Amino acid sequence: SLLYPYGPQQGDETNPKHDDGTSEAIVLSVPFTFYGKTYQTAFVNNNGVISFDEPVRQYTPDPFPLVTGNPFVAPYWADVDNVLGGDIFYRQTTDQALLADISQDITQYFPESPFTATWALVATWDHVAYYGSTSEKGNTFQAVLTTDSKVFYIIFNYGDIQWTTGAASDGDAETGLGGTPAHGGFNSGDDTNFYNIPGSQTDAIINITTTSNVKVPGRWIFRVDDFQVPGVEPPKLNKDNGCWL
Repeated sequence: SLLYPYGPQQGDETNPKHDDGTSEAIVLSVPFTFYGKTYQTAFVNNNGVISFDEPVRQYTPDPFPLVTGNPFVAPYWADVDNVLGGDIFYRQTTDQALLADISQDITQYFPESPFTATWALVATWDHVAYYGSTSEKGNTFQAVLTTDSKVFYIIFNYGDIQWTTGAASDGDAETGLGGTPAHGGFNSGDDTNFYNIPGSQTDAIINITTTSNVKVPGRWIFRVDDFQVPGVEPPKLNKDNGCWL
């Protein structure tokens, strides 16, 4: 599995069983810089989002950039219902074995910038169900925020993706497909800087376990203090016509 170790045996906290719920406010032991702004509080939201400063309960995803201006990270933004199935785990960690693995992976993908992680926030959605589900389908995915206190990265790991859409987003209750499918990417909150993972909000997002920007199917990795996506050009705003390029 691409996912780093998770679960209660790793010391993880577990989100309450609430539809559209969220973690408690997580006071970051190492402030995290995202698109040039530094944050000290994060929330792991049930609906596949890690947000800064305030929780996100919205269940039907919108494309980025968001008009609300919320800064957040979306490994798989969709209508999760952990009451019907699955768990959401998270922990801040300075475990040296885990940090060594993260450091090795990032240095492999960004060889021009050797990296030694000193802290990570690991959030994992483990076999989570979708709202209105009449099936046993579950999605397993993970987001990792990490830093050496100078450079900041986020890793998305996708283990098993079986559904794209909750019933309240016009998805099929039996299949978890159709309607407004899940969204992956980043929203800076400044209306200018954002990234949408290809396939977001289309039926193709079900195949995210086969896609990558680092040639490892099911893994996406980004430098997010000075936003960089290896192998992918970030979108740019044409100031002449206001269109995104």
